[in-house]
Amino acid sequence: MFLDIIKSIIFGIVEGITEWLPISSTGHLILVEQFLKFENVSPEFWSMFQVVIQLGAILAVVLLYFKKIWPFTKHKEKAIKPTGILSYFDKNIMNLWGKILVGCVPAAIIGLLFDETFEALFYNPTCIAIALIVFGIAFIVIENWNKNRKGEKDKNSDITYKDALIIGVFQLLAAIFPGTSRSGATIIGGLLIGLSRANAAEFTFYLAIPTMLGASLLKLVKFGIVFTGAEIVILLVGMVISFVVSMFVIKFLMNYIKKHDFKVFGYYRIILGIIVISIFLFCIK
Repeated sequence: MFLDIIKSIIFGIVEGITEWLPISSTGHLILVEQFLKFENVSPEFWSMFQVVIQLGAILAVVLLYFKKIWPFTKHKEKAIKPTGILSYFDKNIMNLWGKILVGCVPAAIIGLLFDETFEALFYNPTCIAIALIVFGIAFIVIENWNKNRKGEKDKNSDITYKDALIIGVFQLLAAIFPGTSRSGATIIGGLLIGLSRANAAEFTFYLAIPTMLGASLLKLVKFGIVFTGAEIVILLVGMVISFVVSMFVIKFLMNYIKKHDFKVFGYYRIILGIIVISIFLFCIK
């Protein structure tokens, strides 16, 4: 039990770091699990754990960006309408939430229909390595193409519903192929359609809230919401650690991209992908 809690702490740290940096949290969790397996839980619990641990990371986004995403207002001039129930809703934030929900549609539909199929086909070290390398190259190519170009859309209000849907299609790639990185795919999509780095990253954080919440609830329902005492402790520890680490990582990333591009993450992905292929194809038998 004690060793499993230590492992949960490690998984929480990995989740908190890799969920927001464009290097794939699911891919890293699967890879770490190859060497650091829980001892007293079932395979079904692990399948659920690697998704539901993301709830801690979601809470970090909610806390850090609460003022930007809280839809209620006391100021009538900001409301959808000055009277009635709509007078309590901020029109700009509700518009943002409309775009967030549109961006979640592709992954929600395909994820619900084919979640287990994708997990059986692609949740393995080889597919993760390929996705790491392919999207690592994509980051470098796109940033080179984007060099000396300032993203025209640097505010949330500049994002259209069409933009949100396009970004949602990129997010779908991460739902299909572990190792792609949900944040990495959506940031690439945002950069390609003219979003600034900061705006693309921020919108990615917002998209994570309904996407990861929905995926977590789906996994919990499939698992049956029946836990042993040990499983509850392991899950809660992982979520709390991922929350704390996410708070620092999100702030770091937003400060980092003010002066730097995403190419360093592209190089990291390529190197890690090569290491993964080398280990699992040539070293582990």
